[in-house]
Amino acid sequence: MRNRSVTYSSEATFQALADPTRRAVLDLLRRGSQPAGQIAGAFPVSRPAISKHLRLLRRAHLVREHREGRHRVYQLNPEPLRAVDSWLEQYRSFWSASLANLKAFVEAEHARESQTARKRKGTS
Repeated sequence: MRNRSVTYSSEATFQALADPTRRAVLDLLRRGSQPAGQIAGAFPVSRPAISKHLRLLRRAHLVREHREGRHRVYQLNPEPLRAVDSWLEQYRSFWSASLANLKAFVEAEHARESQTARKRKGTS
């Protein structure tokens, strides 16, 4: 058996995550491995539709499939989500800095307004 390094396409990952049903399937699989029939039963869409979603998730390497008897069992593969997390980290930093700046601005405005109100009370 050859040692293969697996590379994940962030484009395929984002494409797979774009659909709310596929995200819900991943949320379901966070709880543990499940057979395809059980996954399909959790959604109000047809089994063939869920099968298509699972196929897309498998192609994006977000889920792994194995057989147990007649059942296809799926489990979450969190590795490709690292690319998503890396991408989101840039935005976390942006929003943290933006919110810190907003907090400083609001606190400065509040202090200025409080000081103005005290001056008015003191002169009246």
